[in-house]
Amino acid sequence: MAEKVKFELVSPEKILLSDTVEMVVIPGAEGNLGVLPGHAPLISSVRPGTIEVYEGNNVAERIFIAGGFAEVTPERCTVLADEAVTVSSLDKAAVDAELAEATSRYGEALATAEKGSDADKVRFKAAERQLAVATAKAQAVEGIVRH
Repeated sequence: MAEKVKFELVSPEKILLSDTVEMVVIPGAEGNLGVLPGHAPLISSVRPGTIEVYEGNNVAERIFIAGGFAEVTPERCTVLADEAVTVSSLDKAAVDAELAEATSRYGEALATAEKGSDADKVRFKAAERQLAVATAKAQAVEGIVRH
């Protein structure tokens, strides 16, 4: 039997997944992290994207996360996600509408942020984050369509 790693995905509402898996790929801040048993310990922020859980060399589950933090030890991987939802439960039309709205807000915030007030800069950062999440969600849905 192949070695496995304990994986837990936790959102503010609940534990979404707690299982022993062959490998998990996480969208880390500096790039994707492939976590296998015996991985070196690390803590990383997680960018908006898709977590892929592998069993039998195949992706068994895809979960969209809006960001958060990951802690990895040789025996376990824990992701504390800001928001998490299975990719299969995402509605393409709703995601497309969310992306259009985020793009519009980003454009408006960019125009006002150049004026330089602190409030405008805060609005710009929030719009930038919303656009990053919406873009990652759209890419997750598109990945389902391609697979």
